[in-house]
Amino acid sequence: MIGKSLSEVCMLSPSRQHAHNMSREILRELTYDSDLLLNFVTQREPLLNTDQQAIYREVLRLYRKSEGGVIFIDAPGGTGKTFLINVLLAKIRGERNIALAVAASGIAATLMFGGRTAHSMLQIPIDLLHNEMPVCNIKKGSEKADVLQEAKVLFWDEISMMHKHGLEAVNRTLQDLRGNKDLMGGLIVVLAGDFRQTLPVIPRGTMADEIKACLKSSYLWKQVKVMKLTTNMRIQNNCQNSQRFSDYLLKIGDGQEATTENGKIRLSNEFCKICPTLENLTNQVYPDITLNIQNIQWLQERAILAPLNEKVK
Repeated sequence: MIGKSLSEVCMLSPSRQHAHNMSREILRELTYDSDLLLNFVTQREPLLNTDQQAIYREVLRLYRKSEGGVIFIDAPGGTGKTFLINVLLAKIRGERNIALAVAASGIAATLMFGGRTAHSMLQIPIDLLHNEMPVCNIKKGSEKADVLQEAKVLFWDEISMMHKHGLEAVNRTLQDLRGNKDLMGGLIVVLAGDFRQTLPVIPRGTMADEIKACLKSSYLWKQVKVMKLTTNMRIQNNCQNSQRFSDYLLKIGDGQEATTENGKIRLSNEFCKICPTLENLTNQVYPDITLNIQNIQWLQERAILAPLNEKVK
């Protein structure tokens, strides 16, 4: 602004010897505090249970050998999936390497360190229904292309909600950007999710349409190594009823619960109660609400869920 160099006003020039060839995306992924991350790993590694340790070792084995490959973590709610992913992210980033974290939904993305939505990071096309051979909108030489070329591991949470064409588009894009025809362009990709939960939403689609759109219907699935988390960490110090309820939900999700003649599941009276009216439901969930309206803890422990928006008043 005043026509003088920094040295003329006794200021040091910024060091750009390591940064001048780096894009903002790469710099963003390399600005983590290594000491802080490795300290986090040291504290959290001993807390991993047996299932988590098996996946942890397998991901690090691929990472050390730079072999590439795709792992799917089959993780019902409460089994410590996000905890495991965050330890792995800290381990890899603490060694000054790039590990990317994305998720199908914004809420899931915020639970992972440095997480972003898959559509934002990977530029996945919005319309995956009508394109049989989609590719991501990432050009060679762009900042996103640079970071995907340098990345060692990609973690992708809630993948069970994604249309199979989304993963296939990422596969084609990575092969092109990385100049490698191996699966995912030789990048290690760790998928995570639970097929017992919400599958891809197909507008006006049938159950068959949803299954066809599911990741398990993709030609890539046969190349995916499935590893499971089975221990529910949320109920380790809880009551026995919580364990029975967790097991009951898994039986329903695995299709092992008996059904009626019309294919419906009759819920156990141990875990649910029929409320004949909306007023009765409200009183059951929020008894004496006028006395507890200011009790935040009491309110946090209760909720009424509705499957359809039209049912919410």
